[in-house]
Amino acid sequence: MIRIAVMDWNSARAAASPVRMRVFVEEQRVPAEIELDEHDTASIHALAYDAQGAAIATGRLLPDGHIGRMAVLKEWRGKGVGSGILARLIDCARERGDRAVQLSAQTHALAFYRRHGFVEEGEVYLEAGIKHQQMRLPL
Repeated sequence: MIRIAVMDWNSARAAASPVRMRVFVEEQRVPAEIELDEHDTASIHALAYDAQGAAIATGRLLPDGHIGRMAVLKEWRGKGVGSGILARLIDCARERGDRAVQLSAQTHALAFYRRHGFVEEGEVYLEAGIKHQQMRLPL
């Protein structure tokens, strides 16, 4: 059974950081010095835990309505964990009165976000050497 919790950075850091480092830094070769940033402390963080209580996925919602740092450990991908994280962050945005959420999707994940109602905006661009596309979901 998967459990998803929402918390601030002080509570999330110890569990979220290793997930993000494994996915972004180790797998995708994002420079470690840019992975954790000044936006973490101001964001709402969602963390998914497996039945043993180990963190398996994370994502964050910034004050301006951007969802980011969506990371699911490789062995948990394709099992609905990312969808659960995304849904919780969208719910948090709705609860605080946001009219829309945006994100910067890696292009390989566009279909995933489309399934959740997000629509592409603008041109594809590079961020940390990875192709991205802005996407938006009206709430």
